[in-house]
Amino acid sequence: MIPTSFPSAEEIARLSASMLLEIEAVHFNAKEPFTLASGLPSPTYIDCRKLISFPRIRATLMDFMTVTVMRNAGLEAFDNIAGGETAGIPFSALVAERMALPMTYVRKKPKGYGRNARIEGVMTEGQRVLLVEDLTTDGGSKLSFVDAIRETGATCNHTAVIFYYGIFPETEKTLGDHGIALHYLCTWWDVLAVAKSQGKFDAETLDGVEEFLNDPRAWQSARAT
Repeated sequence: MIPTSFPSAEEIARLSASMLLEIEAVHFNAKEPFTLASGLPSPTYIDCRKLISFPRIRATLMDFMTVTVMRNAGLEAFDNIAGGETAGIPFSALVAERMALPMTYVRKKPKGYGRNARIEGVMTEGQRVLLVEDLTTDGGSKLSFVDAIRETGATCNHTAVIFYYGIFPETEKTLGDHGIALHYLCTWWDVLAVAKSQGKFDAETLDGVEEFLNDPRAWQSARAT
């Protein structure tokens, strides 16, 4: 069912951050940093995949994503909802259900046999496609998915995520230069604010995370091995 209520973006951000903290999808550790897929260290890590195991929170966040996209892009802006392999697949299905639209998904690379397809499901020329994923850091991974969608003759000028790092200034420019608008529910800044207000972590940890968020490249350079 298409949600009809539209909380403010600020309230959506606060509530989304709170729910991510509640299910312990957020991890902070400044003393023993996590290693990201890029190989760089980070005192923060988020696992949005955990959301699929929490139906009430999952449903609320998908309502938030649906109304955020409709408010920002329009109620009749899309013909198809595509999920990026693999984390975006369940969330794209849930958004497609709410918007009463077809759902497809995009492989990271051709599967290497059969039709050798990257698009699974039915996507046709001229369709306006929304790409849904769980999160974005610097936006780079979205470009390959968008290009695969565009190769079908469909258009893809919007991507929606639950979580946006919000700390790398080049992200929205990278996406914008590729003709993609980014829609998201919350950022690390929103999570940090809620974590402080709820006393979720000790002061030293929160201070370390805030140092990272203020200048992530310098923080990583100082600790890279």
